[in-house]
Amino acid sequence: MEYFKKRLNIALVTTAIMLFVNIAVWAQAKPRHHKAEPNQSSGYAAFRQLAEEAGADFKFPKGFKEIKVPNNEDFSFDYGMTLPGHDFEIWLEMKPLARNWQSYERTKGISGSEQANPDSLYKDVLNAYAMQLSGDSRYFTRNLTEEALQQYNADAGKTYLINLADSPDTRHYQYALLIAVQKDHVGTIIALCLTNDKGPGFFKNVSLARNCLRFK
Repeated sequence: MEYFKKRLNIALVTTAIMLFVNIAVWAQAKPRHHKAEPNQSSGYAAFRQLAEEAGADFKFPKGFKEIKVPNNEDFSFDYGMTLPGHDFEIWLEMKPLARNWQSYERTKGISGSEQANPDSLYKDVLNAYAMQLSGDSRYFTRNLTEEALQQYNADAGKTYLINLADSPDTRHYQYALLIAVQKDHVGTIIALCLTNDKGPGFFKNVSLARNCLRFK
């Protein structure tokens, strides 16, 4: 039974990745006649500035509503959105890499001050999030395909399908899809998508917001 559960989860992750790619191709082929109304909150303005520092553009997706997200010692997300009428939230985090690279270059080669390559740090962040969110390592991970990375103008990316540990920090949601894309030397985009139903409807909701962030 555990074998079939694992195969099912792996299949869901693969389906999600392919769904993202297919919808991105469709979106580029179709002319856009409607744009999301800009969100005028101070949180929205601050997040757009942070996205700019991380080398990305942020466009608020149509049909979503801004929400507050955790920003504490356990979770440091910068912005959140929900889809009214759906049991679904997205928490976003931006990590500009310019300062990390400046520090890395200053100390590179100095004995006793070795630092990890800033472009590899996102993997440690994602693994830490996945462990903390799952509570007991119940997650499945996949690298994004080259085609998917091209849609974000990114160099690397991963997805994690997670069975969430019950916690008020994650508002007692049961499942999450953790997605990260990175442009080397520039920035990292992290999105945590929360749901209580990881069926096709969940991935359809994810796809509605998949084009809201992209590296320049």
